[in-house]
Amino acid sequence: MTDPLDSPPAARQLQVETHGLDVIGDAERKGTPRTLFWPWFGANVSVLGLSYGAFVLGFGISFSQALAAGVIGIVFSFLLCGLVAVAGKRGSAPTMVLSRAAYGVRGNRLPSAISWILTVGWETVLCALATLATATVFGRLGWGGGTETKVVALILVSALTVVVGVMGFDLIMRLQTVITVVTGVLTLAYVALVADHVRWSTVDAIPAGSAQQFVGALVFMMTGFGLGWVNAAADYSRYLPRTSSSRGVAGWTTFGASLAPLLLLVFGLLLAGSSSRLDAAVAADPIGALTTLLPTWFLVPFAVVAVLGLVGGAVLDIYSSGLALLSAGLRIPRPLAALADGVLMIAGAVYIVFVADDFLGPFMGFLTTLGVPIAAWCGIFLADLALRRRAYDETDLYRPHGRYGDVPAVPLLLTLAATAVGWGLVTNAAAGWLDWQGYLLAPLGLGGRTGSWAYANLGVLAALALGFLGTLALRRARVRRQEERAPGRADARESTVRGEGGSQHGRRPAG
Repeated sequence: MTDPLDSPPAARQLQVETHGLDVIGDAERKGTPRTLFWPWFGANVSVLGLSYGAFVLGFGISFSQALAAGVIGIVFSFLLCGLVAVAGKRGSAPTMVLSRAAYGVRGNRLPSAISWILTVGWETVLCALATLATATVFGRLGWGGGTETKVVALILVSALTVVVGVMGFDLIMRLQTVITVVTGVLTLAYVALVADHVRWSTVDAIPAGSAQQFVGALVFMMTGFGLGWVNAAADYSRYLPRTSSSRGVAGWTTFGASLAPLLLLVFGLLLAGSSSRLDAAVAADPIGALTTLLPTWFLVPFAVVAVLGLVGGAVLDIYSSGLALLSAGLRIPRPLAALADGVLMIAGAVYIVFVADDFLGPFMGFLTTLGVPIAAWCGIFLADLALRRRAYDETDLYRPHGRYGDVPAVPLLLTLAATAVGWGLVTNAAAGWLDWQGYLLAPLGLGGRTGSWAYANLGVLAALALGFLGTLALRRARVRRQEERAPGRADARESTVRGEGGSQHGRRPAG
């Protein structure tokens, strides 16, 4: 079938996507692994990547340490996304439906709920940042920038995000292609305009930090990038033909998602390392602070690249949050789920823009707190995927009494245990509501909540490792028994799918 991204715009008529949690039928699978580059690049080309330079240096490490932490954290975390995307190609269903193979049909509602909170949180943050960036640019131009400007910007950004999220896959893929080209060109122009602000001697003089600070920065980059997407990574590869190369799916997902953040991080480190004022300003307004380096005539193009880049990420988040909400048990059509998430996104953005005094502290607390259970889920999901030698049984992904079970105890208890361990090994002093975390640092001899390991956020890595190794050790025999069973009946899946926000046009296996 012709790839929609290689076809003229009129070749495919845009319409609201009716697919929800159902399996994508053979006739509707299209494209090649390389088409995954566009949505993943477009979602991560945001100039927010420049601000991560200041975030990472804030851990008290040198430029070379920050660069190493950023490269490892970005590439490794997006490689996890690439591996999860392989499951989407194999199963042709959303990420949180494929997760039922590990968690059971109704047991999977726990990770689905966590996934939903994470994606709604991300879309809210991105929408708020786009609003603040617009207000900052307008203020510098003398066109306002106060409450009225923020209200109008919030309405426009929210409307674009919600409309595209409700329309679904085809419009998302087209929009991301446009965003990739426009933001890519304008971001290069931004880099060229502010390059003379880099002070190599100042950057080189930044003192090195400890191993604990390096690990903390590494984990922060993982949670800020790939671990924020891993729970949605199969939502776009599910439309690929099952004959697509698994290496290609993993490779193009990783490459497309990592490329822009890597380039932006390097330049962001150079800018933040050259100016302590910029470093401090980014904490309050991560996007707006970057405008202080620009000539006035480029402020409008900068606003375009900032808003489009942030919207690109928010669109993918609202689409996947709607799917996660359905998988958590809400039985409404997918477009309505995306619309409901849009309402929550707007409410959260209003709080960030008009009420909250600080961005960085709550943001870091949000990333580390939800990063722990998502890391545990990711470890369990990838271990389950690695154990399987056969394709997912499409029917049993929707049947509580099928091979994958209803509420299996082992994966749920393993998730809770890994999360409990993880939260005991992370801290965040900037968010007072999280001062209960870090309760294992003292008993394990790591110096307590004020010791050298307090901000290394080892809990994210621990949760990922415990989830992965625990599943390999405890679930191998169960997976083998599952794959020895005969295929499930199609009629049972049909009756279930109709109640889970799915269309009736997905594949119906014979049974």
